[in-house]
Amino acid sequence: MIEGAKLNTATRVVQKNSSNPVQEVKADICIVGAGIAGVSAALEAARLGRKVALIDGLPALGGQAVNSIIGTFCGLLSNGPNPYQMTHGIADEILRDLGAVGAIHYNRSQWNSILYDEIALSRWIEEAVRTAGIQVILGAVLRGVTREGRRIRSVDLATRYGDVRLSATGFVDASGDAALAWHAGLPCREPEDCVVYGSQMLVLEGIDEKNYPTREEVANRIKEKAANYGIGRRDGFAFAFPGRGTALVNMNHLETPLEPVAASAKALEGKAEADKALQFLKGEFPLAFKNARVRSYGFTGIRQTRWIVGSKQLTVDEVRAGTRFPDAIARTAWPIELHSHAEGYVWETFAEDHVHYVPLRSLTPPDVDNLVAAGRCIDGDVAALSSVRVMGPCIAMGAAAAHALDLAGEGSVHQIDIAALQERLKDNLDRKD
Repeated sequence: MIEGAKLNTATRVVQKNSSNPVQEVKADICIVGAGIAGVSAALEAARLGRKVALIDGLPALGGQAVNSIIGTFCGLLSNGPNPYQMTHGIADEILRDLGAVGAIHYNRSQWNSILYDEIALSRWIEEAVRTAGIQVILGAVLRGVTREGRRIRSVDLATRYGDVRLSATGFVDASGDAALAWHAGLPCREPEDCVVYGSQMLVLEGIDEKNYPTREEVANRIKEKAANYGIGRRDGFAFAFPGRGTALVNMNHLETPLEPVAASAKALEGKAEADKALQFLKGEFPLAFKNARVRSYGFTGIRQTRWIVGSKQLTVDEVRAGTRFPDAIARTAWPIELHSHAEGYVWETFAEDHVHYVPLRSLTPPDVDNLVAAGRCIDGDVAALSSVRVMGPCIAMGAAAAHALDLAGEGSVHQIDIAALQERLKDNLDRKD
């Protein structure tokens, strides 16, 4: 209590301005989508001295990495018993800083992936973006794009606080659904002959680690008993985070339509499906899960919905062959992981020494000069995209997008010096320590 403080009860009457003024914002590089690819692009661009604006429709940073509780860095390490890190940049800082507080765990049982605490990652992203001086506009719905010839000039945003028009020299579409390319009137792709399912993730707390089942025990029991609990998917996982008394659970498949009414209904359905997973774990493994409770439900996890038509479509044959493209900008060894049927998914693994690459042309729509995609909305066939849309290569693609736009300046991303770009990205292409 403040001694002598005066109680102020005055109010004023206000009304919306009928002229509906639009707030104008200018930047060098505008990034639509604040997931891991967009955050990587934003931080790289800011460190290059560019004025950066980062936009997201959610009221928080981190995209699916934080808000859908992906919980696992996939595709960041090579295959085999002695893996090396394949993507660097902000990945180095995240692993260093989260590792220092015990917020990551190397999970060799899931194809050399890395579990992370989503709260710790959320705060890391927020502080990194804040201290970099990046202009953030959250809760911003993309309503339109102004395009003049081969250049995008601005994007129009709606927020609960009013409308914004953001102008920039270069743009990154890290929206996941190719929202920027779509609103710019550019051709996009969607799956034609299959549904690519998402998942409703959840984090459990109060588990008993001493009596925790193995991954194989959980997998086998799901195959045997999932139907008894009304669970349609016949695979999935419940990974324990050692020493923290929590588990990351992914045991359902969920359609993720690009239509507002259906998408909203599926979001509610997803949580109901996740509840079935908890009942399954309690019923089948009571020693480990009898006291378990939900710490958090993620937003609906989306794998593939809509993506750009790039200058080059990455194919599954090129993924299998490990084709190294002349304009390669990212690499990974993650399996083909296509969630194309309700009961399970295609899981096609690669040899210990396998590496496959992402070309810059798969990030660049041919009809515009100042737009680069990053993350799960780059151009690939359905199966190829399933192997490069994971966290490791998404971080690398975000970095590549920032550097490509930096090199292009007022010119075209289709005409930059590829050797100069690859020199900047060499750690993400060749480093093996």
